[in-house]
Amino acid sequence: MKTLVLLVALVAGLSAMAIPKQKSGVFTVEMKSIPSLRAKLIKAGKWQKVLADLHTKASGSQPFIDYYDDFYLANVTTGTPPQTFTIVPDTGSSNYWIIDANKCTNQACQGYPDSGYTKHRFDSTKSSTFKNLGTPFSIQYGSGSCDGSLAVDVLSIAGLSYATQTFGLASSIADVFGYQPIDGIMGLGWPALAVDNVVPPIQNLLPTLDKPLFTVWLDRKVQMSTGGNGGLITYGALDTMNCDPTFNYVTLSSKTYWQFAVDSFSVGTYSIAKSQQVISDTGTSWLGGPQNGINDIVQATNAQYDDINQIYTVPCTQTGLPDIVFTIGGMKYNIPATEYVLDLGLGGGNCAITAFDFDFGGFGPQWILGDTFIRTYCNAYDVGGGRIGFSKAHHTSV
Repeated sequence: MKTLVLLVALVAGLSAMAIPKQKSGVFTVEMKSIPSLRAKLIKAGKWQKVLADLHTKASGSQPFIDYYDDFYLANVTTGTPPQTFTIVPDTGSSNYWIIDANKCTNQACQGYPDSGYTKHRFDSTKSSTFKNLGTPFSIQYGSGSCDGSLAVDVLSIAGLSYATQTFGLASSIADVFGYQPIDGIMGLGWPALAVDNVVPPIQNLLPTLDKPLFTVWLDRKVQMSTGGNGGLITYGALDTMNCDPTFNYVTLSSKTYWQFAVDSFSVGTYSIAKSQQVISDTGTSWLGGPQNGINDIVQATNAQYDDINQIYTVPCTQTGLPDIVFTIGGMKYNIPATEYVLDLGLGGGNCAITAFDFDFGGFGPQWILGDTFIRTYCNAYDVGGGRIGFSKAHHTSV
């Protein structure tokens, strides 16, 4: 029996969250969420430029539109001695990459001044365990891309280490990443999704965990983010302190993304009464769905389209909005308006509906269940069982 359970804690700010006491076999590391970048760029009048860049640059194998809000970030280290980086733990991808200090030198790689964040870049010349594989890599996300070469070095998370993790050392990153307070991304998806057949970090760490799974709990965020809100990622165990103790599981339909089937979707009097494929994605902040599903949400909430910021809005004070309901494995999972209506500081008393339409071209999932869903229900990613489980999340604020 393995004895290691790894807990990753997000900084809670003023809100309370339950974090187990430190004990043998339990490791905790503080994490943080960041203010809404979308809201910041709207206020600065720069969101339209980012939208234009997104439409011209977004392409490739992971065509997600990430609305950049409410990132939940983790600190990891790479190299010997360890160098620390702030990364996005992302269940919607499978590669780990960070920025090359010696080859990625433009402004995006250093961090744009508007972001208020100076990036940490990996200096391979200062690591005694670094090995350059020299193999080119390129990863396309919906929000941008990164390019560079593959390398091998020690990866550590809260004292849990893997000595020979293959990772991407980025010599070029998209401009949009330059605005975000991140140094890279750590994919938590399946090996089949990994670029260049790299073994994802979670697969390498599995033998050291008490159970081959991890649980994600995200604290509630219903006002415009000022950062510091909390959450918890538990590696090796279920989080029964911040989540209801009973998790209901469904078998994955594909081991690429964390993909599974929903029985139906409904909002108010509108519904799609057929099975559809969805993915759980911690790297996407909102709900992504097919045009007909998003139209149902718009009609049920009487939302209006904001042409300038390209989002749907409702009055922040509007009451009586219906739940968005996904039926999964015969059980209904309701997302209340307190989770899908977000204050981005748009002005005019308007708030955003945290949903967007996208098209996978008929070959991929129809829905992306991002942080809007994951804040409502803890997600248990059972790697060993090839399944995913859900449990009601506990929150101390409304």
